[in-house]
Amino acid sequence: MSVLSVHDLTSYIKGLLEGDSKLANLWVKGEISNFKQAASGHVYFTLKDSNSSIRTVMFRSRARLLRFKPDNGMAVRVRGYVTVFERDGQYQLYAEEIEPDGAGALYAAFEKLKAKLAAEGLFDTGRKQNLPRFPRCIGIVTSPTGAAVRDILNILRRRWPMVQIYLAPVAVQGDNAPAEVVRAITLFNRTENVDLLIVGRGGGSLEELWTFNTELVARSIAASQIPIISAVGHETDFTIADMVADLRAPTPSAAAEIAVPDRAEIKRNIMMLRVRLTRSIKHKTGLYRQRLDRCSASRAISRPVAVICDQRRQVLDWHEKQMRRAAGESMRSVQSRLALLAGRLNALSPLATLSRGYSYTTGPDGKVLQNAALVKPGDQIKVHLHQGKLACRVDETKT
Repeated sequence: MSVLSVHDLTSYIKGLLEGDSKLANLWVKGEISNFKQAASGHVYFTLKDSNSSIRTVMFRSRARLLRFKPDNGMAVRVRGYVTVFERDGQYQLYAEEIEPDGAGALYAAFEKLKAKLAAEGLFDTGRKQNLPRFPRCIGIVTSPTGAAVRDILNILRRRWPMVQIYLAPVAVQGDNAPAEVVRAITLFNRTENVDLLIVGRGGGSLEELWTFNTELVARSIAASQIPIISAVGHETDFTIADMVADLRAPTPSAAAEIAVPDRAEIKRNIMMLRVRLTRSIKHKTGLYRQRLDRCSASRAISRPVAVICDQRRQVLDWHEKQMRRAAGESMRSVQSRLALLAGRLNALSPLATLSRGYSYTTGPDGKVLQNAALVKPGDQIKVHLHQGKLACRVDETKT
């Protein structure tokens, strides 16, 4: 009978475990304890239930893809493989994926992050920014293919067609979604002419909306120098992003309604003000005319005073006509001026060319690109279309 060294025995056991297909790719559920993330980025913890426990390791390359922050006491499901750590002679689970175990665990993670950010004051109304009343340029951070972006664009163009729109297309769910949303918000904050952001997506399950419950996205929204409207899911959906944003809209469509005024309503208000001004002039002049009539009809008033009243009445009539004429001319002057400026802008605007299917591109410095040699892979550029703009990254240049 041969005698094995400790190393030989451990290696033999390791080979048995790694040769078992059932242990090569399996899911294990349990509760996290002894959680630790080393300076190297590797994650170590014990996965346990009421009867047993197993040491678990997740290497940095996988840990950085986590969509949430694991912590002690959290119920999770872990996918990975089982092998032996030869130095200690202990079998352990090497994790490839970790996800909260069911909606209950997700809700617990939601409540934990909510309490943490609330304690830091990130939900306080005092830190919220006011939205611009007449935004000139709006940035949208959402999926480029969902119904949400179509609803937002249609409503913005109908209500306030003069607004410029930038779209930063991002994934709104999946492992890479939080980083893409953060990158888009950061990019817009480096663009001087954007004065309002809409960040969100259409409806979905708690898991599908989880990107907007991550700490990464929440802190990016809180740090934005541009006011942000959060528009995630349906009216009954509430996310951490909603609480941190400067304003929460119940749906993406509602966000567009909130973001811009209604041009038709503003026109109606101007007409109402014009009518009220005319009525006010007539009312005031009528009051003074009545006073003059009473004075001229009084028996105590002598004829010379009646003459003065007649003169004052004529002056009053003249002033009434002048005020009406001035009000009308002022309104016509403003309308003519606006029409003239609109005509000049339309003549100078590149939009006439863009409407025929052309586009133009600006580099990281905002200047129009005429040569591919002016940019390099990794640079952020913008493609200007007739309707909206695309924020892009250069992957390759050819001259």
